[in-house]
Amino acid sequence: MMKKIALVTGGYSGEAVISYKSAATIYNHLEKEKYQVYKIDISPSGWFYEDEKGIKTDVDKNDFTITLDGNKVKFDAVFIGMHGTPGEDGKLQGYFDMLGLPYTSCNAATSALTFNKRYSVAVAHMAGVPVAKSAHLFKNTNYSLDDILSHLKPPLFVKPNNGGSSIGMSKVNEPAQLQDALAKAFKEDDQVLVEQMIEGREFTVGVYKTGDSITVLPITEVITHIGQDFFDFEAKYGGKSTEVTPAEITSDWQDQLEATARRIYQVFNCRGVVRIDFIYNATENKPYMLEINTIPGQSDASVIPQQVRAKGIRLEDFYSKLLDEALRNH
Repeated sequence: MMKKIALVTGGYSGEAVISYKSAATIYNHLEKEKYQVYKIDISPSGWFYEDEKGIKTDVDKNDFTITLDGNKVKFDAVFIGMHGTPGEDGKLQGYFDMLGLPYTSCNAATSALTFNKRYSVAVAHMAGVPVAKSAHLFKNTNYSLDDILSHLKPPLFVKPNNGGSSIGMSKVNEPAQLQDALAKAFKEDDQVLVEQMIEGREFTVGVYKTGDSITVLPITEVITHIGQDFFDFEAKYGGKSTEVTPAEITSDWQDQLEATARRIYQVFNCRGVVRIDFIYNATENKPYMLEINTIPGQSDASVIPQQVRAKGIRLEDFYSKLLDEALRNH
């Protein structure tokens, strides 16, 4: 019997626009002869299923079902294709756990932890993974620019502590830029992370698990174009960066990045596919972890589909692996 899969997308944050692009790729590559796929849109306007004719049906939040032609549709599993809250920060995962529904991402605890950039780097640091020096600030709480600058020296990165896609992120090259960068980040979140910039090349590594085996996908190097100061939202989605997959690196660098990514996956008890961002400092000859993305983008141009193809795996087979693993864990 074909499995009924709810492909959840949308969200309550500015990342919803990216969620819809990811969901489109996932939908197009889920094998329809194997799964009955129902795209579920979760947004501030409601939770609903929209069929190919554009007819919307409300989701019953009591049991996460829909009723079509008088018949209740119960899902066998959920494929989460949502970036930002509530799909990436553990809220939906906790809800699905309460209902006993398997899903393709990390569990609620891991999702909530990794969504908070400051807590993620703190746990990684405790596990011996190199991370940048940082300061953690809270909205409506007194903080001193002089105090921050006494511990951290420009260039700095200022970013909303929760959220992704580099929305609200700034690079601070001079002390005078710090206040405006904080104000920009606080518009997106009640918590802000200020990080010391690490000199080096930027890499991003996809990792997933099937059974007892953790697989590291081919590594991608992210190269921002001249005139683009860092890998922000515009660089990611506006064509102002180049992604090289597989990265052109030495075997030593590759071994270190793969081993560190695998270690992080284990330490954070990850499930499904995650993407871990690094800066590799050549002087120190080691990779610094920047952050963990537990629901990485899946648009056609996104890193994970690039890495999957570079490994010689069809996206159809890869997404089936993720669903099979979710059902197996359940």
